Amino acid sequence: MSDLLERLRERGWRMTAQRRVVAEVLDGDHVHLTADEVHARAVARLPEISRATVYNTLGEMVTLGEVLEVSTDRRAKRYDPNAHRPHHHLVCAHCGTIRDVHPTGDLLADLPTTERFGFAISDVEVTYRGTCPNCARG
Repeated sequence: MSDLLERLRERGWRMTAQRRVVAEVLDGDHVHLTADEVHARAVARLPEISRATVYNTLGEMVTLGEVLEVSTDRRAKRYDPNAHRPHHHLVCAHCGTIRDVHPTGDLLADLPTTERFGFAISDVEVTYRGTCPNCARG
């Protein structure tokens, strides 16, 4: 389970019923929902929550640095609550399932100085692509 709710409370983020529901929907491991999926799950818990409130809440969480926006190819943006533990993503090329992965090694150190072109590198993003077990069976 991620600690999204706890992190938001520690930051003093005003926890309205709508914000709490959005955070609860996002909380967990390997969670990479689209805004529409967050909205659908939030409505199941709090029927009066609006799509605009969900989008605004997601935007606020991203701005706070407590949720990551993940884009893979031309698919809808997804929201990842695993914002404080470095990780990469494994994406199924068929159904779009995303899993968090934590490879060992230092990817930044693996980039030769000659390939840095003078950049002061601050972050590395890696996306592994393949076929998930469900799609491989089909």
